[in-house]
Parts: sequence; structure tokens; C-alpha cells
Amino acid sequence: MLLQKQSKVFAALLLSLIVFSMWDLMVGQVHVSWLQLLHWKTLNHSQSLALFELRLPRLLVAGFSGALFAASGTILQTVMRNPLAAPDIVGVTAGASIIAVAALLFFPNLSNMGIAWLACFGALAGFSLTFLFARVNGDVAPTRLALTGVAIGTTLLAGEHFLLLILPVDIGSSLNFIAGSVYGANWQRALAITPWALIFLGVTLFLGRALDLLALQDDTSIGIGFNVKHMRMLLLLLAVILAGLGVTGAGILGFVGLIAPQIARLIVGAKHQVILPAAMVVGALLVILADTLGRVIVPPAELPAGIITTIIGAPYFIYLLIRFSK
Repeated sequence: MLLQKQSKVFAALLLSLIVFSMWDLMVGQVHVSWLQLLHWKTLNHSQSLALFELRLPRLLVAGFSGALFAASGTILQTVMRNPLAAPDIVGVTAGASIIAVAALLFFPNLSNMGIAWLACFGALAGFSLTFLFARVNGDVAPTRLALTGVAIGTTLLAGEHFLLLILPVDIGSSLNFIAGSVYGANWQRALAITPWALIFLGVTLFLGRALDLLALQDDTSIGIGFNVKHMRMLLLLLAVILAGLGVTGAGILGFVGLIAPQIARLIVGAKHQVILPAAMVVGALLVILADTLGRVIVPPAELPAGIITTIIGAPYFIYLLIRFSK
């Protein structure tokens, strides 16, 4: 009965993702109707250019970035047993963003993949700083971790602003990372992120059982022969890589990694074999919806997707912060 309910919920999520993806492809200065989208050979030149050269790669980048942040947040919340843990809250995305911006400023000819791996290194550095400063007597309290992460993230963001002031080169691309935007995403960026996203998201799904074991008490997991220490470090590294790739695609997307896992747990239950794919779909759906709304709220101007996700996620973060600080 539970499996049947989960299947229906997951099917509804996938259907929602398809519907909102089609809406994302339709809206903009060049309108494409439902029928034209289904019968794409009837498109005129401007519609074909808008659909296949601008909107489709942008959709792929938005969807995969959302899924990457969601998967990273799911891992962090489980491994650290902290419902406040998320890539943008524990310093991961801020670390990735400042390194990516620095790479764009100092090495403008660096490939997308080069920026991606540098962003992953920055993500690891940001998380390490947060964990180091949040640790007291060998323990890391959930609220302390969240507050420390916010402080580290704000400091790194200030560092980004400083770099932009002293090196005002390619400032448009840099601002995309700070604001969290898929504006200007092209096939080069989409093809750079897609294969790695598929690989690491696939690895994450494969490790769903390990996350279930880590959610248990350490004594219980060790008692059944599970190497808790090594698996915890492996999953934390995976979470950092996922977030780093997400930042490479869409910059700092506020609270996607916090909201998506929470929604997934609420609607599909506690097993990570189900939570992980549901969170990935929810994350992709959130970013695609945020990107679409950003294009239709104040046309012809565009609001970055990161602003929309922050407006949605900030109140929920405050609620969780109050709840777990009691």
C-alpha cells in the first residue's frame, strides 16, 4: 500500500516536472504555443532559434542544477543528522561561488569543466571552514552549524564583491554566480554539466542504502558491519562535489538544497531509495519554476532564479531555526 502511494506521488512529481518544463520552453519574448511545441517542425526561424538555442540548454542547466543541490542537501542533512544542513547554509555554495568568480576574473579563457572542478574545491574549502568554526569540544550543534555557515557564507560573499570591485572584468558572468541565475546558459555549459551530473546523481542514488544505515545510531550501524567513518567521509565529499557542480551551472541558488529534501521526506517517507529521486525531481522543479517566474513577473526584465528560491526558502529556514533552537 505504501509503495503504491509512493509510486503515485513520484508519478505526480514527474508529471509536474514535464508540465512546468514545457511552460518554461514556451514563455519569453518569442512565444511558442503548446501545439507548436509538440509539432516543433512548424516553428518559424525566430521561434526555432529561441527554443533550441536559448531555452532548451537553459532548461537542462536549471533542471540539473536543482537536482544537484537537492541531492547534496539530502546527503548533508542525513550524514550530519541536521535538518538545517544545506549547501548554501553550511558554506558549500559560497565557497564554490567565490572560487568560480575568481576563476572567471583571473582566467577568463578557462573551460567550463575547469571552472567546475575549481568550484568543487571551493565548496570543500567553504564546508571545512564552517565545520571547523562550528565545532566545540568535538561536537557540532545543529543551530551553531547553521549560524556559523551563514557567517562564513556572508564573509565569502563579501570577498566576491571585493574581487568584483578591484577587477571589474566579465562582471556579468560573475554576477550570475552571485545572484543564482541560468541566464545566458548555452549548449556549451549544458553539455559540460550534464554528463557529470548524470554520473554523480547516479552514484548518489546507488548509495541510498548507505544513507539509510547512516541515519541509524552509529552503534547499530557498526554492529551490522557497516564502516560508518569511511562512508560518512565519502558521502560528505560526494555532497560537496554535487553542490560544486550545481554552482557551476546556476550559481548560488538559495535554499533549494534545504527545501527539496524536506518536501521529499514529507511526501514519500523516510527511505533514501525513495527520498533521493523525489528530492532530485523537486529540486529540478523548484529551479525550473523559479527561472520561468523570473521571466514572466517583470518582462522584458528577468529576475534571477536565485531571488525567487530565496524568497520561498528564507521564511522556511527561519521557521526551522526557531524550531530547532528551542
